[in-house]
Amino acid sequence: MTITAGSANGASIPKKRQRIGSTSTRHSSSHDPSREDAVPIEPFLKPKTFCRSTSHSSGGFGGFNDSSTADVFLQLHLDESVVLYSDESEPVPVPAPFDSTEQVEDIQVYLHSDVIIHRSKYFAALLSDLWQTEPEAGETDRKMYRFGLVVPNATGSIEDHLTVLELLYTNDFTSVIDSVSVALSILPVALKLLFEDCVKSCVRFLEAVSWSDEEEKRVLSFLPLLREEESRELLGRVLPLRNDSCEEMLHGLIVTAINNHPNMASAKAFVAMLLRESSKEATSKVLNRAFETSFKMVKESLDEYSSPDFRGYHNDTEAIQRLNLHSAMTNGKHLLWLVERMIELRVAENAVKRWISQPLFTIDLLRAFRDDAWKNIVPGLPSVMLRCTSRLAIAVASGSVLVDKKGRMQLVKDWLPVLALCKDSSSPFFSSNKSLYVEVEETFLRIISTLPMSDAQELLQRCLSFSTRNVEDCPHLITAFTTWFRRASHPPQAEAENPSSSSA
Repeated sequence: MTITAGSANGASIPKKRQRIGSTSTRHSSSHDPSREDAVPIEPFLKPKTFCRSTSHSSGGFGGFNDSSTADVFLQLHLDESVVLYSDESEPVPVPAPFDSTEQVEDIQVYLHSDVIIHRSKYFAALLSDLWQTEPEAGETDRKMYRFGLVVPNATGSIEDHLTVLELLYTNDFTSVIDSVSVALSILPVALKLLFEDCVKSCVRFLEAVSWSDEEEKRVLSFLPLLREEESRELLGRVLPLRNDSCEEMLHGLIVTAINNHPNMASAKAFVAMLLRESSKEATSKVLNRAFETSFKMVKESLDEYSSPDFRGYHNDTEAIQRLNLHSAMTNGKHLLWLVERMIELRVAENAVKRWISQPLFTIDLLRAFRDDAWKNIVPGLPSVMLRCTSRLAIAVASGSVLVDKKGRMQLVKDWLPVLALCKDSSSPFFSSNKSLYVEVEETFLRIISTLPMSDAQELLQRCLSFSTRNVEDCPHLITAFTTWFRRASHPPQAEAENPSSSSA
C-alpha cells in the first residue's frame, strides 16, 4: 500500500517503498497528510521549471500538482530494469543487482484531465473510455483517476519527467528549454508521453544551436524516433546529401586557397593539413581534379602566347601576351603546390603520366623561353616549370611512382631541351637557381641509368649541356658516364648467354 501526503500548497509527498522486483502499475489507496518524515516534491523539480501560474490555471481548475482541484493522481515509479537508449540508438538494460532490501522513492503528482488529454496523446489514450481506470470518489465526491508511470532509475530522470509534466500546463517552453542538455533530457520523456508541442520545441531549439560531439551523438540517437518532417533539418545538418560531399568540400577548399584567399600561404597550409587527414581515395580525386584544371590553364596560356592571333593593333597583342604569361605564371604556382601535395601524400601517379605525355607543351615552353619578353614580365616562370618537373622526376627515380621504360625515356627526352635552354639563358636566372638545375640534372641521370644501354647512350649524348669548364663542378655527369662505360665493357648479350661459343 502506497501512502501519500499533501502539503499546504498541494504538493504530494513521496515515501520510501520496498522494491518488489516488478514494474506493474501501483495504485494509492489512502491519503495521510499528517506524515512528517515525507520528502516534498519541490526538490526534484528544476528551479526555473516549477511555476504555479500557468496558462491553463485560469480555466476554472488549478495548476500543476494542485491536489485541491486535480482529478488525476499519477505515481512515478523508479525501476532499474527499465530500458534506456544509448548514444548508439541501441536499447541497453541499466545494470542493477536485485536487492530486496534496497529502498527507492515513488513520486506522486496531481494532474488535471482537462489539461493533459489535450496536450498529451499518451494521457488522452490512458483516460479514454477504453483504458481508463475506475474513478474513486473523494471526500468532496471528486472523481480521481489513479495511474502509475515507470521511470528509469537514472540521474535526472525524475526531474526530467516532472519538468515535462509541468510543461503540460504552459505554452512557455522557451523559459525551460534553454540549453542543449535540457532539450536532450526532456525530449525522450516528451516522446514517451506523445507531447507534440514539447517535442517540437525541443527539436526547434536543437536545430538552432550548436552541439558538442557528445551532444551530437545523443541527437543522432533520437532521430529514428522523430517523424520525417521533424527530423528533416536535423538530418540535413548531420548527414550529407551525396556520397562525394567530402570530396566536393575538399576541392572547394583547394580552389579557394589557391585562387581567392587573400592570405594564401596560411590558407594553403590549413588545406594541406586537411588533405593529410582525409582518406587517400578522396585526396587523390580532389588533387587530380585540381591538377587537371591548373595544368590545362597553363598549357592554354602558353599555347596562346606561343601562337598569338595577330588581330588588331600591336599594343593589343602585347597586352594579350602579357596576360597569357601572367596566367601561365599564376597557374604554374598553383600547379607546383598541387604537385608537392600529391607527392607528399603519394597520389602523384596521374600527374606523372600527364607530365610525361606532353611533347606539345614542352615545345610551347621552348618557344616562350626563346623570347626575351618573359624575362621582364614573369622571370620566375622557368623556375616554376622546372620545379614541377623536378618533383615529378624525383618520384619516378625513387620508385614512389612506377613508370615503364617508355615513359621514363619520354620524360627525359621531352624535358631535357627545356632544362638546357633555361640553363643557357643569358639572364641571371642560372646563378640564382643553380641548385635547382643540378637537382634536375642528377634526377634525369638517375632515370637514364634505369634504361637499356642503347637508350641510355642516346640520352647521355644530349646531357653534355650538364658539363662545365671545371670538370669538378659536374661529378653527377662524370658518375653517369663512368657507369655507362663500365657496363659497356661487359661482353655483349649474345656472348654472355652462350659463353662456350666464344671460347671455341
